[in-house]
Amino acid sequence: MPSVPETIHLIQIGEQAGAGSTCSAALDDNPWLHDADHSYGPGASIDDPLPSDAPRQGVLPAEYRQASREELDLRIRAAKAALGERLVILGHFYQRDEVVKYADFVGDSFQLAQATKKTPNAEAIVFCGVHFMAETADMLSGPNQAVILPNLAAGCSMADMADLDAVEDCWEELTALFASDPGTPHLDSGDVGSQKLQPVIPVTYMNSSAALKAFCGRHGGVVCTSSNARSVLEWAFARGQRVLFFPDQHLGRNTAKAMGISLDQMPLWKPEVDLGGNTEQALRDSKVILWHGFCSVHKRFSVEQIAMARQRHPGVRVIVHPECTLEVVEASDENGSTDYIRKAIEAAPAGSIFAIGTEINLVQRLANDHPDKTIFCLDSIVCPCSTMYRIHPSYLAWVLEAFERGEVLNRITVDEATTSDARIALERMLALAPGKPVSAA
Repeated sequence: MPSVPETIHLIQIGEQAGAGSTCSAALDDNPWLHDADHSYGPGASIDDPLPSDAPRQGVLPAEYRQASREELDLRIRAAKAALGERLVILGHFYQRDEVVKYADFVGDSFQLAQATKKTPNAEAIVFCGVHFMAETADMLSGPNQAVILPNLAAGCSMADMADLDAVEDCWEELTALFASDPGTPHLDSGDVGSQKLQPVIPVTYMNSSAALKAFCGRHGGVVCTSSNARSVLEWAFARGQRVLFFPDQHLGRNTAKAMGISLDQMPLWKPEVDLGGNTEQALRDSKVILWHGFCSVHKRFSVEQIAMARQRHPGVRVIVHPECTLEVVEASDENGSTDYIRKAIEAAPAGSIFAIGTEINLVQRLANDHPDKTIFCLDSIVCPCSTMYRIHPSYLAWVLEAFERGEVLNRITVDEATTSDARIALERMLALAPGKPVSAA
């Protein structure tokens, strides 16, 4: 099976077997054609509003725009060989095959955060992922390590749905509301570990800015990933009466419901209205307050797609990512992180049939890696993550060759104060491995 960019090109020129379609004809463009656009770029997030202060990528030099695939491959491999142990390349599961093949570590956000801490001798950590992941790598790396993002336009629309000002406004409203409740300490009282529970514990998904991770660190909270979300919520409930979960409503809702929390105890917080659009009583009765954010890739999956997969492939095993809606998760056979999906497919016997609800680059790579099984994406329309798709071998060759010359391009840095607070929440996350027993201490 061809890679996703190859598939998109074949669809565009009308040579894809079995026809097929894409969500945007511009997906066949080279990504540098969109570096001047004020958008996330072609793909699932193209219609999501981009913040005015989002990082922008400058002009990629012509020699890299014009280089052939073969030339880029030779140049990237030569730079890697010359840099040796001075360099480590991290690649997220959602990266295109043409990039991820150069990675020294491939994984989900939790695994790549762990990998960052396991590479203390590398001078450069080139992160083939998106901006918030590179920020996390910078905060977990050593002071003499440079974290490089090949394309600064590789952001995340979900992460941008919750900004520090909006979260702090929410926190102030909750502080005022719960301060009037008898028998509960102030939100910032620091009573973690005592018999009193805090009124609310902030939990941010890894898909968030460094500023929000620091917010959680300052306020007794924690970061989670899709791999350890349940362990994180258990940790939070050992310390607080309820959780404020941002930015992804669906991961929070799916995880909490699997823990036995009812939907009427999970109000949705809409940051543009007072009390998030809720009554005071609904917030007092809540267990998990969900931020109004979502992943534009995973919201594309539907119950109808699952029904069609079952009709066409009797016996199909449907696995979706927990960033999908609750209706899709409940209609599936299983849900789990990208690493969970990968391991489930690896462990299945030959002849198994899988319909997968997650980003198309990972799904097609799994299909290529397991030709003895039938593996396909629930969404028949090819629509990759807009921002992961911004990373291209041309940008990778550019930053690697510059570093080889002693020049650090596209370095991602987080200030010391933010890093100090965020590390508290990140270290809590790293200690909460999936399924690990949670202590109230």
